[in-house]
Amino acid sequence: MDAIRAITERVSVAQLTGPDITQEQKEVLFKAAMRAPDHAWMRPSRYLTIEGEAREELGKIFYKYQAGREVLSPEKAKKVKNMLLRAPLVIVGITHLEEHPKVPRDEQLLSTGAGVQNMLNAAYALGLGAIWRTGAMAECEGVRKALGLRPDDVITAFLYVGHINTTPKPVPEVDLSEYVSAWTGEIS
Repeated sequence: MDAIRAITERVSVAQLTGPDITQEQKEVLFKAAMRAPDHAWMRPSRYLTIEGEAREELGKIFYKYQAGREVLSPEKAKKVKNMLLRAPLVIVGITHLEEHPKVPRDEQLLSTGAGVQNMLNAAYALGLGAIWRTGAMAECEGVRKALGLRPDDVITAFLYVGHINTTPKPVPEVDLSEYVSAWTGEIS
């Protein structure tokens, strides 16, 4: 698949299944991630792979901290515990923030975000499905600690990757004129 098609036709897919993602496919995903813009060559992005039984273990941690935040119905408890089982591969995108005189915090976060977007496009080009999630567990200190993150690390994404187990939703039609305009040089 050519790059323009991958970029313009990719949609998120939440219904994913096995088999496992191959080592070769993972290498393509991570090579794509490392092509993200990176001002001052800071390399702020880190990626953890969660596969196999590790998904269940992290699901137990999600449950522990979600149940500590709210009363969970049996259905919601099961959903939280099984959240990471939605795909054979979950990639945790992490931004390691550093003070830098020319590269602000937001630019470092955006670099990791661009890396995650590159992985989404690469997954689509490989014939895989993927969806980017964050949510409360991305902000949870207990989850951060369980993953071995440092105080200056930020969870930027939980990227679920697998084989598509549904008909992907159609690519939405977008009226570009609603989002793109020219600045004429006039100051308002």
